[in-house]
Amino acid sequence: MDPQLSPSAFPHHFKKETWKHTLLFSFQSLGVLYGQLGTAPLYVFGTIPAKDFLSDETPYGLFSFIFWTLTIISLLKYAIIVLKADDDGEGGTFALYSILCRHAKVGLLPNEKSSNEVMTYDAGSPFKTKVESRARRAIEKHKSSHYLMLFLALFGSCMAIGDGVLTPALSVLSASSGFQRSLSSIFSSSKDNGESISKALKRYVPVPSACVILVCLFMLQHYGTHKIGFMFAPIIIIWLLFISGVGIYNIFYWNPHIFCAISPTYMYKFVMNINISSWRSLGSIILCVAGSEAMFAGLGHFSKKSIKITFICLIYPVLVLCYAGQAAYISKNLHIEDFNHLSESVPRHLRHLFVLFSLLASAVGSQATITASFSMINQCLALGCFPRVKVIHTSDKIHGQVYIPDINWLLMLLSLTVTISFRDIMKIGSATGLAVVSGMMVTTCLMSLVIALYWEKSFLESMCFLIFFGFVEALYVSACMLNIHKGAWYLVVLFFLSFTVMLAWHYGTMKKYESDLQNKVSTEWLTELSPGLGVSRVPGIGFIYTDIVTGIPAFFTHFITNLPAFHQVLIFVSFKSLPMPFVHPSRRYLIGRVGPREYKIYRCVVRYGYRDHIRDTDNFEEQIIRSIGEFISVEENDTESLTSPEGRMIVVGKPSSDRGKALVPLDETNSYEGTSSMQNNGNQGSPSCYPSDRTPQVKGKKKVRFMLPPDSPKMRVSVREELQELINARESGTAYFLGQSHLSVRDGSNFLKRFLIMTYDFCDKNCREPPVALNIPHAALVEVGMVYTI
Repeated sequence: MDPQLSPSAFPHHFKKETWKHTLLFSFQSLGVLYGQLGTAPLYVFGTIPAKDFLSDETPYGLFSFIFWTLTIISLLKYAIIVLKADDDGEGGTFALYSILCRHAKVGLLPNEKSSNEVMTYDAGSPFKTKVESRARRAIEKHKSSHYLMLFLALFGSCMAIGDGVLTPALSVLSASSGFQRSLSSIFSSSKDNGESISKALKRYVPVPSACVILVCLFMLQHYGTHKIGFMFAPIIIIWLLFISGVGIYNIFYWNPHIFCAISPTYMYKFVMNINISSWRSLGSIILCVAGSEAMFAGLGHFSKKSIKITFICLIYPVLVLCYAGQAAYISKNLHIEDFNHLSESVPRHLRHLFVLFSLLASAVGSQATITASFSMINQCLALGCFPRVKVIHTSDKIHGQVYIPDINWLLMLLSLTVTISFRDIMKIGSATGLAVVSGMMVTTCLMSLVIALYWEKSFLESMCFLIFFGFVEALYVSACMLNIHKGAWYLVVLFFLSFTVMLAWHYGTMKKYESDLQNKVSTEWLTELSPGLGVSRVPGIGFIYTDIVTGIPAFFTHFITNLPAFHQVLIFVSFKSLPMPFVHPSRRYLIGRVGPREYKIYRCVVRYGYRDHIRDTDNFEEQIIRSIGEFISVEENDTESLTSPEGRMIVVGKPSSDRGKALVPLDETNSYEGTSSMQNNGNQGSPSCYPSDRTPQVKGKKKVRFMLPPDSPKMRVSVREELQELINARESGTAYFLGQSHLSVRDGSNFLKRFLIMTYDFCDKNCREPPVALNIPHAALVEVGMVYTI
């Protein structure tokens, strides 16, 4: 399910995207990204109260709004402009925020100067900071702008999560309501009890059937984007062809003049005759572009070209035809009951077939927001803005394809709650419309900054983008706010809950990191002062996991003070998240020394992007030891290095002809079940003849041993001796030191600080363990507790 990601998959999907790849991605994207846009006709007109259709001119005005909203927001803003602002193939609110963090230095994690150098040092990397400008200096100088951008990023993420809760409930309940109306039409022929049967069907069919479909939908998520795309794409293709055919039929049969409504004059007439009720109906019209933000957020699952081609060539014209046909039907059938529902505009002899297609398509239509929620939360995780959850990469070729089980079941539970509680698509539609347009406004704000700071366009161009699209979206926000008492309040509650969790986690992470920096001690304490405490060295390797990249963490000094001993070889390991999707394995490790050579103390900084998945790999310890060996062998001659306060740090793992393997790994199976024909102890002294990806599979955990390479006699004596000591230490055993720091609030602190720390502590105790601790044997794990008072 989660194969090790291959370096060849980095950082783009393919070195050169061919038309074959584009067509494949276009086909899959129909089942993953465009389901929400494609099924929106089920509820756009249906969530507008029938009483708001005052005359046969009303559908003209509403269709005019739909056409220009689709054209301006979905086509112009997202398909043509915003998709260009990908973060190395990744999209979404946090992708834009990470671009700004990298190029405008607005990140709020308190990186010390040396830590910032370590994080951004990457000679030869394509991720270079831009030349300083007046706007960039102003934003970097004012801390309030940093908090504003973080708020926007968190706000947009919360709206995406809210959309992931509400859209499945809305689309599936809309289709279930059509199923109920179809059943009612069958039993309505009975004069005696037809009305009572219809009432019973309306009460007992839509919600239970919607709940069943929702459960099935969320249970399919573990198959991953690739399989879901192939399963769902044919359904969406059939659905799009069906509704476009129905739309063309309705246009020519009912009202061919409906295309006159493309003229903006019909919007003008609608606005001139506006009232509170008709203005409120615009909160439903914005649902026609629901899925545009998910199209951008799901960019990491597919290619930019495939998404753009699919939307422009298929989705956009099909939706225009469908909405035009429905508006043509409504303009001539205002006297019919439920005239504003899509199922009523379908010819009667096709209505039962429509019900079947709509039930299937409505389930698929929810996939876009679910996929976007997974992508958004995965990005929040890497940037320290969401509690720890398990992330499963469902593809070894496309890094962006992820599945998060915990979030999947939480979204399912919340969607079921919405469906059972509201039981009304108008109320759910009010909340969904507010979530959609709010997320779009966040993208507009961040995108205007990207245009100015990253694309380095003029201030005028940035402001034109902000004012034009911001004005259109602000109109819809005002309409949605009028529905706050009709269901949109649920989104507000959901926002405050999710925003509180994300803000508290970011605040607690930041305060814990600040405390680690303030309480660390210099390396001289360990190398010079600790011998005075009677500290002894014991055989083996000690891995000390810490968030700081210079100095000695407070929890380790606390450990040595109470138990004055540490291992023959010490390795301080730090994980640093960079505001970029991927860090290539050849540029991932920065290795340096702590103190003189004879102390055998090293520092390893592991850099990763918000799409990388490295902490819980089984061979992670082996990779670090091999990196240390590489560092020892090239330390004297390496010219590409970073000078830190503790000395030089070198990027290891770069493929180079002048660098051989410093350590040769040997696979030793400690315990296995099998026959004697498998690898036996007699083969342990020679290198394995199998490549790493074709090693025979045995049951049991493997421990990798090392030996010096055949050309080791040619090495310098000091290098060979140090490598041999590293191998001996590895043979003696390994221990892992983790700091368990806890936060407590100082007496007299304000309520907000107490509340945020309490929320952080609750999430920290109830979420998953740090990924690095998942595969560590309990017998080798040493956890040292620290309490920080803030």
